[in-house]
Amino acid sequence: MKFLIVGFGSIGRRHFQNLLNLGEKDILFYRTHQSTLEDIELSDYQVETDFESALAQEPDAVIITNPSAHHLDAAIPAANQGCHILLEKPISHSMSRVEEFSKTVQESGSRVLVGFQFRYHPNLIKIKELLENQKIGRVLSFRSHWGEYLPSWHPWEDYRDSYAARKDLGGGVLLTLSHNFDYLRWLFGETRVHSSLLGYNSELGIEVEDTADVSLVCDQEIHGSLHLNFTQMPGKHYLEIIGSRGSIFWDYYQNQVNLYTFNPADELKTEIFTTPDGFDRNDLFIQEMKHFIDLIKGNADPVCSITDGIKALELSVQAKVKGSR
Repeated sequence: MKFLIVGFGSIGRRHFQNLLNLGEKDILFYRTHQSTLEDIELSDYQVETDFESALAQEPDAVIITNPSAHHLDAAIPAANQGCHILLEKPISHSMSRVEEFSKTVQESGSRVLVGFQFRYHPNLIKIKELLENQKIGRVLSFRSHWGEYLPSWHPWEDYRDSYAARKDLGGGVLLTLSHNFDYLRWLFGETRVHSSLLGYNSELGIEVEDTADVSLVCDQEIHGSLHLNFTQMPGKHYLEIIGSRGSIFWDYYQNQVNLYTFNPADELKTEIFTTPDGFDRNDLFIQEMKHFIDLIKGNADPVCSITDGIKALELSVQAKVKGSR
């Protein structure tokens, strides 16, 4: 198979290295040369600076890793050509061309996988299993929190120039950390934004929201809250779920799920589930790429479909609109 990678920022480089590790060698690149990463490792690979010329090489699959605001500029013509697509999250920075993209995919038969890699996290897979088996009874509420310190993400560049910090590239905490919208919907069913508060009060000096507090309502009137920020150090990422017969607490950085249940006699039982020995964050991306290759071969359906990607973007956009009122 021939792969075309669009963009060569940190995630583009990660996908490139993972393809090599999985034995894929036929790889070319479309670049605008605006990335701040060194690209000496691409010296043996074909690099195009014109996207039409890149598509003319007839890739089987296109991996889109450029800034969010430019995703659909590549995804729509790639889909029109019938290429299969791994599209990094969020699928765009707005809803303006999403219908066009979806229609093109349907007409061409292109298969699309959206890059929400938390779908492959063993802790979240375990939580989904626990919920489906009603281990904590009926889910009543949840609280999700993800805070990171933006200047520490890419030490090789000025964070104020990164896509996450720039409105024109689709930045802001709601779009950049939109993983939570996807996995909350995956766990609890269809979701809507009830209300949102956005903050621009940090000393980061960026033009996009750096803090968001979002109130969500999911299927069966499950209520929850989501907090996101670009200012927290050390970073913290957790999910707490409260049910009628117990609760679940996941700590991303501890790679651990705590299950608390109580029996009819109100006796508390605690179970701890950890990730496999040797688990590494890149394992999520390896599993994602393996799945994408299976998808290309017709051996799997997308774990995270174009519909899932659209729903997550809708939630991010809704939160931004309601928080701007």
